[in-house]
Parts: sequence; structure tokens; C-alpha cells
Amino acid sequence: QVQLVESGGGLVQPGGSLRLSCAASGIFFSIYTMGWYRQAPGKQRELVASITGGGSTAYADSVKGRFTISRDNAKNTVYLQMSSLQPDDTAHYYCNARAPLVTSGGSWGQGTQVTVSS
Repeated sequence: QVQLVESGGGLVQPGGSLRLSCAASGIFFSIYTMGWYRQAPGKQRELVASITGGGSTAYADSVKGRFTISRDNAKNTVYLQMSSLQPDDTAHYYCNARAPLVTSGGSWGQGTQVTVSS
């Protein structure tokens, strides 16, 4: 059974930083593509960043240069380091795991809330 548990969200002031973590179990973590998505109220869920089993990364244009995705295969954990946070980054952030060659869907965590406000 796949389980993804996110942590690290919270309230931060504009310009601040947060690091999200997603601990995975029930999958062969090192070969899975891991992603972070977010959904703000009234908006569709969008991809923020992803990292393949081989370490290739991709980012939404809106977070390039501010967010960094990384993974620790020994800990079955994927991270999202977020810097220079802005109010537009406020959303519920979800972790996603996709098996190799799977291009959509996958497994989801419950998410963690990030609120950027002064």
C-alpha cells in the first residue's frame, strides 16, 4: 500500500522560506518520479516541481530560481525547498509518486498547507 506523508507547511511572511518533506512507503522509491503539486482556493491543481529516479528535475515557470526539489533515496523522502515566498505561493501542497513510464495519475498524499502572509 502506497503511503505519502507530507510535512513542513505553515505560515510564513513574504520573502521567507520553508522546506516541505514527503516520506514515502510502499513503493520502490528510488525509481519513482516524485512531484510536488499545489492547489489554491478556486484554482486547479498545478505541478510545481518534479524529480525523476535519475535525478532530472522540472519546475513550473512561476517557481524557477526560488524552489528546489531534491530526494534522498536512503530515506525514501522528497523535499521541496521554497525560498522568496510570495502570497501567490499560498496553496495546499501535495506530494505525488508515479511509477516509471507512467505519465499521469499516480499516488497522492494528503497535502500540507502553505500560507504566505504578513
